[in-house]
Amino acid sequence: MSCCIGGYHSNYHTEHLSYEHKMGTLAGGDILILGGCGPMGLGAISYGLAFENKPKRIVVTDINDAKIARAKEVISEEEAREKGVELHYVNTADMEDPVAELRAITEGVGYSDVFVYAPVKSIAEMGDKLLAVDGCLNFFAGPTDTQFSANMNLYNCHYARTKIMGSTGGNTDDMKEAIAKSAAGEINSAVMVTHVGGIDSIVDTTNNLPNIPGGKKLAYIQFNMPMTAIEDFGKLGEKDPFFKELDECCRRNKGLWSKEAEDMLFEHFGGEHV
Repeated sequence: MSCCIGGYHSNYHTEHLSYEHKMGTLAGGDILILGGCGPMGLGAISYGLAFENKPKRIVVTDINDAKIARAKEVISEEEAREKGVELHYVNTADMEDPVAELRAITEGVGYSDVFVYAPVKSIAEMGDKLLAVDGCLNFFAGPTDTQFSANMNLYNCHYARTKIMGSTGGNTDDMKEAIAKSAAGEINSAVMVTHVGGIDSIVDTTNNLPNIPGGKKLAYIQFNMPMTAIEDFGKLGEKDPFFKELDECCRRNKGLWSKEAEDMLFEHFGGEHV
């Protein structure tokens, strides 16, 4: 979550004929999160509804209907509206002209802040085309190809003051903010977590991480437990009453991990909170 927060803080904006950089996403602006229905994208959405520079609108794209449906379940448009933000989930695979249709959501203005959450050339180029005047594109996704590149409109960079930058990780202040907002219930880091395990699962999970689907893997050091997908609790519960109860607990919380579920683990395995 601190990485997502760092991304928001890393963006910047300017005023014409001023050399002052105003750090952070634009208050009251339009935020576009491309490829944003994965675990990190969900974290970014959660933070976007809670931080001080609250935008007018957040638009989140993906090309997978199941991921979009899950995103809507854990962070709904209604929840965003209650927090004063207009939230849209869109499947760009269903669009004949994604750039035109995404721009239309902003009444043709474009986006003040664009986050690229998938290291895909076409997605990065799409994000550049959707920047508003003084817009800032944050290439957030980490590519593995050291020669990864994309075509950017330098005419707009020159005349429309568009900016292209990247951010990775978060600093100490971002971590403190993540902890404080999580403790206050303002953001929900659990939207990222898809697997839970114990200390004995850490080595194998780390070594095989690229081959394990889902989002973030949460490991507890106080007890042993195989790294287990939350969505598999129900099947395990057919033979193990504990996992049946754990599954029911998570289902009461939109299928997310929670303090209640964590307490059940500690009671079951006999560990102590640290």
